[in-house]
Amino acid sequence: MAELLRNPETMVKAQAEIDCVIGQKGVVEESDISALPYLQAVVKETFRLHPAAPLLVPRKAESDVEVLGFMVPKDTQVFVNVWAIGRDPNVWENSSRFKPERFLGKDIDLRGRDYELTPFGAGRRICPGLPLAVKTVPLMLASLLYSFDWKLPNGVGSEDLDMDETFGLTLHKTNPLHAVPVKKRGRN
Repeated sequence: MAELLRNPETMVKAQAEIDCVIGQKGVVEESDISALPYLQAVVKETFRLHPAAPLLVPRKAESDVEVLGFMVPKDTQVFVNVWAIGRDPNVWENSSRFKPERFLGKDIDLRGRDYELTPFGAGRRICPGLPLAVKTVPLMLASLLYSFDWKLPNGVGSEDLDMDETFGLTLHKTNPLHAVPVKKRGRN
């Protein structure tokens, strides 16, 4: 929501797609999400820039291995910095910019198959919460965008929105988002 409020043109595009697909049905259902590619791109872009856990669960090298010219000795504990990968300018064009369009028409999966986007890890130690997040985050976001228009409190412009994050085991906004829902006409 913070990125959408900071990028109102993106929110308008996402809401237009949702309104087109859902229409006057009155409720967003899980089965609707597959028909919302722009919304899915918004979610991927959010996970790219703001992974819940900036460092994945540590791994241990089972044997000596060379990775990109670096020797990693057996039993070395390895941390994968998905926050840095998601902002790497060698991987992502305009890497610090919120731009969901980068995922449209591309088959980049966040389930651990495409290593440039692994907010939940990969392999045997992939986050057990992945299935829940992949289903609920788009559904909740679509429901919020379908039911309400959103604005920032009086005196706060989108360019003034505080996007500072606090690092720890998890990554979260330093200062909570304050957003004002405005009920859409004809919606319950």
